[in-house]
Amino acid sequence: MKVILTSDHGGVNLRKEVADLLTEMNIEFEDTGCDCEGSVDYPDYGIPAAERVANGEFDRGILICGTGIGMSISANKVPGIRAALVHDVFSAKATREHNDSNMLAMGERVIGPGLAREIVQAWLGTEFTAGRHQNRVNKITEYENK
Repeated sequence: MKVILTSDHGGVNLRKEVADLLTEMNIEFEDTGCDCEGSVDYPDYGIPAAERVANGEFDRGILICGTGIGMSISANKVPGIRAALVHDVFSAKATREHNDSNMLAMGERVIGPGLAREIVQAWLGTEFTAGRHQNRVNKITEYENK
C-alpha cells in the first residue's frame, strides 16, 4: 500500500504523528504537507493529494487540517475520491467497509495524537466489504461521471 499524507498549517503536528505511525507500520508514504507556521490554504494541499490518489499514483491518502472539514470538502471535489472526515475508530472502519473511502480527513484541533493513531490504524487495516455496499458506491461513481 502506498499513501500520500498532507496537511495545512492547522494539521502540521498531527501529520508528523501520523508520519511516525506510517513508518512504524512499514507503509510506504509521501509527505506533501506544509511545515510552516503561517496560514496557508487547505485546497492547495488537499486537491493535489486527491488528484494523485484519483490517478492511481497512491492507493490512499490522509489529509489533516484544523478540523478536517476543509480538506475533506476539497478532496471530494476530485472525481474518484471518497474522502471521509473521521474522528472516531468506529467511523474509520465503517467508511472503509461500507464506502470504500480512499482518503481519510482528520482535524488536529478536534482529536489528539493517540486517537488519530488508532483511527489511522483502523482505516488502513480495514478492507471494503463490497456486497450490498458496492451498488451504493457504483451509484456515486455513476453520478460523478455524468
